[in-house]
Amino acid sequence: MKKKILIPTDFSKNAWNAIMYATELFKNIECRFYLLNAYSPTKHSRGELMTGTIETLAFEFEKNKSASGLSNVLEMLDFRGLNDKHEYQTISLQDDPLSAIQETIEKKDIELVVMGTKGASNYENKLFGSNTINVMENLRSSPILGIPLDVRLIHIKEIVFPTSFKTHYKRKELIHLVEIARLQNANICVLHVNDHPDLTIEQEENKLLLEECLEGASFSLHYIGGSNVNSSVKRFVESRGSDMVSFINRKHSFIDSVFSTPMVKELGMFSKVPLLVMHDTIH
Repeated sequence: MKKKILIPTDFSKNAWNAIMYATELFKNIECRFYLLNAYSPTKHSRGELMTGTIETLAFEFEKNKSASGLSNVLEMLDFRGLNDKHEYQTISLQDDPLSAIQETIEKKDIELVVMGTKGASNYENKLFGSNTINVMENLRSSPILGIPLDVRLIHIKEIVFPTSFKTHYKRKELIHLVEIARLQNANICVLHVNDHPDLTIEQEENKLLLEECLEGASFSLHYIGGSNVNSSVKRFVESRGSDMVSFINRKHSFIDSVFSTPMVKELGMFSKVPLLVMHDTIH
C-alpha cells in the first residue's frame, strides 16, 4: 500500500523545497503525494465586489491561477525526472488553508503532511508563515513535517525529541518518528530538560514506556539543565548540529507554549531545522 502524503503549496520557493525534501526523504518508499493549493479571492478584490458578475470573475481568476500553478509544479517534477515509486495528484480547493488541509486529510486518508515553514511574501492569502503556526497548532488529525526554506536533505543523522516524561506515550503516536529514524539510520536523542534530573516514579514509568515505543530505532537519553525549555532545546540542537526536532503537541503540554503568540519569535530555532509535530491520539 502506498504511503499517502499531503504537501500544501502556495507555489513559493519554500513550498517547492518542501516537495523536494519529501520526495528525497521517502525516495525508497512507495508514495502517493497529494499537492494541494487552497485559493480564494484576495482581500482587495473581495472589497471591490459590487455585482455577482465581478464576484464570479474574481473566483474564476483565482481558480485558474491555482490550476495553472499546480500544472507548473507537475511539469517541474517531470523535468527533474520522476521516481518510479512515486505518483502525484493535484488538488485545488476554494477554502482557507487549514480547512482545505483538514478536508483533504479526511477524504484521502492522509498519513503525513509536509509543508514549508514560510510562504510567498507577495501572496495576500499566503499559505505559510503565520498560517504554518496555525496549522501546526490546530491540525490534530495528522502529523506535520515543517521544512525551512534553505534546508536540503543530505542525510539525517540525529533527531531531537524533547520530553518532560510527565505524560505516557503510545506507539502509534510515534510511528512516523520511528519510521524516519529507520529510513535515515538516524539516532533519536530523547532530551529531558529540567533543573532537577531525578525523575519521579511516574516519570520513570513513562520513560520506560517511551523506550518501548521507540523499539526498532536507534535512540539515546540526554539530560540538560534549564528552566526555559525552548531556549534549552535550541541550545542543544545548535551545539550538536542536529538535523530535526520532533515532539508531541499535546494540549497543556510542557512545550505547548512554543505555539503561543509570545513565543512565536522562538520558532526562529526552526528556521534551519525541520520540525516534526506529532499529536496525541485522544480526540
